Amino acid sequence: MTSHALDIPSRQAQVTPEEWQVRLDLAAAYRLVALFKWDDLVFTHISARVPGAEGQFLINPYGLMFDEITASSLVKIDLDGNKLDDSPFPINPAGFMIHSAVHAVRHDAACVLHVHSLNGVAISAQKQGVLPISQQSIFVLSSLGYHDYEGVALRDDEKPRLVRDLGDKNFLMLRNHGLLTVGRSIAEAFLSMYLFETVCTIQVRAQGGGELIPVHPDIIATARQQSAQATRGMGDSLVWPGLLRRLARQSPGYDR
Repeated sequence: MTSHALDIPSRQAQVTPEEWQVRLDLAAAYRLVALFKWDDLVFTHISARVPGAEGQFLINPYGLMFDEITASSLVKIDLDGNKLDDSPFPINPAGFMIHSAVHAVRHDAACVLHVHSLNGVAISAQKQGVLPISQQSIFVLSSLGYHDYEGVALRDDEKPRLVRDLGDKNFLMLRNHGLLTVGRSIAEAFLSMYLFETVCTIQVRAQGGGELIPVHPDIIATARQQSAQATRGMGDSLVWPGLLRRLARQSPGYDR
């Protein structure tokens, strides 16, 4: 891929204002994943529904690094994997399988975010999964599913098991593979992933020390209520504007 591959004309005039806003937020999410070092070169993916367009979503141009992605470079596809706009880039076939499966059944999920973060993969390989050992863990455990590893996610026949294991939850640990979150907005899915990866990082570090103290199950049972009181949900309305200001300083250009 040569440098001219990054010279993508703006699509702002070709899409609705609502779609352009989603493109801006999704491109920002890709840049933030790179900034937080959760990216795995080009091999993970984030998708977002196209507002007002049933069965259509945006996903990354396969081959661009996450810190190169812009609002205009995102690829619009349907649930069959057909590209719906003129893009020189392919899409990640594993990304299509995972995201199309979730978007087809979770109509509340405006965004699906999947990473292969180092600490996330480490905990996904542990039989017990996420342990109730931190304040952060109670929010993940209150809405967490597990999906067993079936190899690289390329087969359509895995989709029913993937969506069954996710159910109505917002966090999914893909065993031996990585982490997945869904959100009612791109900001919510990103903040959920920040929490998920933080939980895994704390657990990896805590396991290198002494005996662990578990959080009482009764506290976990009220985690959603506590989250609503403390952070207004997942905190996206509080934190997302600040994250965008950070991007403007450290990774400008995503809004092209």
